[in-house]
Amino acid sequence: MSYRGALIGCGFFAQNHMHAWADLPGARIVAVCDLDPAKAARFGETFGAQPFTDPAAMLAEIQPDFTDIATTVASHRALVELAASHSRAVICQKPYAETYADGAAMVAACQRASVPLLVHENFRWQLPFRRLKAELDSGIVGRPTFLRLAFRHAFDIYAGQPYLAEVQDLALSDVGLHLFDVARFLCGDVVRITCETRRLNPRVKGEDSFVALLRHADGATSSVECSFFSPVAPDPFPQTLAWLECTDGIMEVDTGYRLRIHRDGQVTESSVEPDVPAWGEKPWHGVQDSVRAFQAHVVAVLDGEAEPQPSGAHNLETLALALAAAKSARSGETQAIARPPSTSEGVSR
Repeated sequence: MSYRGALIGCGFFAQNHMHAWADLPGARIVAVCDLDPAKAARFGETFGAQPFTDPAAMLAEIQPDFTDIATTVASHRALVELAASHSRAVICQKPYAETYADGAAMVAACQRASVPLLVHENFRWQLPFRRLKAELDSGIVGRPTFLRLAFRHAFDIYAGQPYLAEVQDLALSDVGLHLFDVARFLCGDVVRITCETRRLNPRVKGEDSFVALLRHADGATSSVECSFFSPVAPDPFPQTLAWLECTDGIMEVDTGYRLRIHRDGQVTESSVEPDVPAWGEKPWHGVQDSVRAFQAHVVAVLDGEAEPQPSGAHNLETLALALAAAKSARSGETQAIARPPSTSEGVSR
């Protein structure tokens, strides 16, 4: 069966969405929408989809099996609530929501419509992290005790997405959510967090780096780092490096997609570098492959063969982590994650 989809938002990253959907035999995008008529027309012509500038009109006419929302965060709540009444599944790009209240409302809207809500958290779908999770699930290295995630580079992310230079909590809202989701994916839920943020690049308005310490429910700890102003040669962008200590071994993901497993006094090394998609290019191939993997998972959800990873409800707690991290950075105090934050709080302040 081939599912008919609609995409809302024809911006920089949405090109990866469209190419990946075109790769999948089980789904196709039949309509695209953007407030900018030229962008919608360009996407429509390039990918053979009907262009629209009004999402309500598009969804009412097309009635797609799934709606892929790839817009900026301020529009997410209204679009998710709209798509929930016109689709069999809704996908929302991260950052999922500006506030916890918005995120909860989006989850509730899809629950009322009995429609699965998936959040496009593609870091957990990157090949290195899928491999780490598989090794953990096999039991070969035991249970996690410590995790370090490091996303540090000086790549010019503002060239393709200039609005990022205006985001106040840039590092937390752009990549922090991804890293917190990976930490939960590998080590489970978090009970408290401490965070420090800094603005390193004088050309941007917000904090473009952070370091966070997470305590997981089962006792493991995670150190999560992000910097958009760390000049490294060669620049590892867009790789996230990882060090995962477990009760029976250690796993590390190093530059160049090298996976090393330390166990029983020996080290084995293998490559976890994905292939470059026919439509892709280095250094973006790790991200592009993860988009394709996530969207294949969406098809499995539509087929009834998988549960959403991550679902909107699950990602709501990742949003709570980002909100708590921002609060910790402002207050200088550790924040508990035992209960939802104030529904009026947002990541960007």
